[in-house]
Amino acid sequence: MKRNGAKQMTVELPYKIATLCYMFDAEGRVLLLHRRRPPNQDLYSPPGGKLEKAVGESPTACALREIREEVGLVLKEDDLHLTGIVSEAGFDDRMHWLMFLYEVKGVVEVERTTFDEGTLDWVKSDEIEGLPIPSTDRDVIWPLFWQHRGGFFMAHINCYKGRTDWSLEQSIVVG
Repeated sequence: MKRNGAKQMTVELPYKIATLCYMFDAEGRVLLLHRRRPPNQDLYSPPGGKLEKAVGESPTACALREIREEVGLVLKEDDLHLTGIVSEAGFDDRMHWLMFLYEVKGVVEVERTTFDEGTLDWVKSDEIEGLPIPSTDRDVIWPLFWQHRGGFFMAHINCYKGRTDWSLEQSIVVG
């Protein structure tokens, strides 16, 4: 590709595939992990993690495994609703992310727990804004998640050079 007569350099970045798992208790609080490890070290996000690509793990199997490993709940496919798919291009100018966002259907009961990944905490929805969370979560993912609960969305975020330019590629709002 040429721009202004000069050849534009394209650097191939690795693509990471992950899940985020949203869970709520009887009071409507969301379960968040205060992460001890990268990515998003020292930030709050829903439990989840990277797909085991070497074994061909599906996004749903990954979500179920991560919920079991991080939260201690054994669930089945029917317990999950795929709420969204988010692609992030150029995250930290080091990688791309493809994230599958699942919501656990029904109420979840889990105690506050600390383990090697971090600390699980129940947080009221109006308190999330005041927490240290990833900027793409704050600016794009959380607002779309709240808008599309019970429905579905697909979004793309351009994160190159610290940007958060995004587009909504699909939207199904229920209710």
